[in-house]
Amino acid sequence: MSLSSPFPSRSFHSREPLHRRNGKIRAREVRVIDDAKQQLGVMSLNEALRLAQSKGLDLIEIAANATPPVCRIVDYGKFLYEESKRNKDTHARQSANRMKELQISPAIDPHDLAVKRDHAIQFLCDDLKVRVKLRFRGRQKAHKEIGYQVVNKFVKELALYGQADSPPKMLGDRDLNVVLSPLPRNKRGKHPREAQPPERSPVAEAPKEQAAAL
Repeated sequence: MSLSSPFPSRSFHSREPLHRRNGKIRAREVRVIDDAKQQLGVMSLNEALRLAQSKGLDLIEIAANATPPVCRIVDYGKFLYEESKRNKDTHARQSANRMKELQISPAIDPHDLAVKRDHAIQFLCDDLKVRVKLRFRGRQKAHKEIGYQVVNKFVKELALYGQADSPPKMLGDRDLNVVLSPLPRNKRGKHPREAQPPERSPVAEAPKEQAAAL
């Protein structure tokens, strides 16, 4: 399909630039920020283009709806990298503000506790906070030290993936709570899905088994 077609293909749209730059900018006047992030004020588009060219850089429109539009003088590749990094940081902060809750009890079965621990690891590896709530029932309230032992052990087993925001504490007279935040990715244990070795194909094993039988 030619570029003059009124109905460009989806693949053409995917290659549309994210920002107008250089000769694609349409405004007559622009407000300019230089490569040192200093405000240079309002100037004609041609003047801004000449300034960018003299530095061997690009003129990027970063606020098209402003009056006049705001442009930045910067290397376009560097600009895209910085923007990508900001987006990742924003996503990480938003994810860290989301929280999953796990409920346990002082008398929880070891197998069930291991399942809860695995769930907590999955959540922390997905950059989610985890609230662990232990609820005391009936006579269990008289032995709250057991609940603290269970929660502290649970937190300790997750130390490779997250850390407690504060020591476990009671909310009311029934619930013992602790909130875990994920460790930075470069200090965190491997995600369980990444740590699992690939399954060995039974077809590949067959010749060895046959050889052993001979």
